[in-house]
Amino acid sequence: MLTRRTFLQSAAAVAAAQMQSQPKRIAVIATIYRLQSHAQHMGDRFLVGYPYGGIWHQPNAKVVSLYVDQKPDGDLSAARAKEFGLVVYPTIAEALRCGGQKLAVDAVLLIAEHGDYPRNEKGQILYPRYEFFEQCVKVFEADGRAVPVYNDKHLSYSFEKAKAMVDASRRLRFPMLAGSSIPVTWRLPAVDVVPGSEIEEAVMVGEGGSDAMDFHALEGLQCMVERRRGGETGVKAVQLVQGDAVWKALGEGRFSKELLTAALSRSDTPLGLTVTDGRTQDLVASGELQKLAKAPAAYFIEYRDGLKATTLMLDGAVKDFNFAARLKAGSNLSTQFLLTPDPNVTYSACLMHQAERMFESGVAPYPVERTLLTSGMLESCLTSKIKGQARMETPHLEVKYQAPRESQFARA
Repeated sequence: MLTRRTFLQSAAAVAAAQMQSQPKRIAVIATIYRLQSHAQHMGDRFLVGYPYGGIWHQPNAKVVSLYVDQKPDGDLSAARAKEFGLVVYPTIAEALRCGGQKLAVDAVLLIAEHGDYPRNEKGQILYPRYEFFEQCVKVFEADGRAVPVYNDKHLSYSFEKAKAMVDASRRLRFPMLAGSSIPVTWRLPAVDVVPGSEIEEAVMVGEGGSDAMDFHALEGLQCMVERRRGGETGVKAVQLVQGDAVWKALGEGRFSKELLTAALSRSDTPLGLTVTDGRTQDLVASGELQKLAKAPAAYFIEYRDGLKATTLMLDGAVKDFNFAARLKAGSNLSTQFLLTPDPNVTYSACLMHQAERMFESGVAPYPVERTLLTSGMLESCLTSKIKGQARMETPHLEVKYQAPRESQFARA
């Protein structure tokens, strides 16, 4: 029998299902939107869907507005707007309000990567991530409502600005996610640091030659070591050395030769003889590493709880990102962070899957403090570089947080 109570329960269930089925309205805020830009890789995932877990996944989302700061040759924003029925607005505020008077979106995808922007004395590209974010916050404050924000890559070239971004998300109580695809892509092998493990030392190997690529490597390191016993406690000091100073540090045992070899052994892209005549080899023991990596850089990270870690950028020796750690239990752990090739770069789908989870649930799947700390580590290391490669105390990097117990990297 249909009673008033069961009728109301059924009506409530239908209403809840309808609310759940309503696509999340997304504003994309970007520096540029052209082929192979981050905005194209990530924004398109919400327009056309993406492969994940062995299926084609179509997000329950609709990109309704777009702001693009620069429109160089090859700009796709107008074409995407015409094809998918979204609107390109001249300001960030208008994009968030969809041309109206109040905030009219459910989430913001902020992608300030690529484009023509100046560099500072440290070599950092001054992408306007903080400035874009600040404009979003002003809309949230004026309209009395805030929505989840995903910020691509590091929060800012400035730790002060990065911290202000995180503080704003806490003050206005909206979920925020940021960072690189490295922590969430597939791993070969599919291993992780067991939460609560005691790590004695860690080494990360990467390639690239800019602060953008170095950030990937540092965040790959951070997503592993943050799972150690006691959780993340922050960074006490950093130092960046380059050139022959790297090999001197290796010879003096400042970082583990064994862990370096373990990380390199996970690489699928060893260069040198492997490429010229097929002879794979131990790059460290053979001495080939010093010949191949002609401009090496070592980022020495001293954590507040005593852990010491090293990130090595070895252009010319490998073309991927690999990690190794020595655990107190007496075993080593090592893996490769898999970066799939152009043009699909499906690791960006792994990252947008995490953003989508936050947009749907209203809860960030991992702490934004990871990216806050990594942003500060990079800035401080680059400061070390321009100050004669000196060791720098970093009391401002006392960033504490607990990593989620569930690993977030792709497995299927």
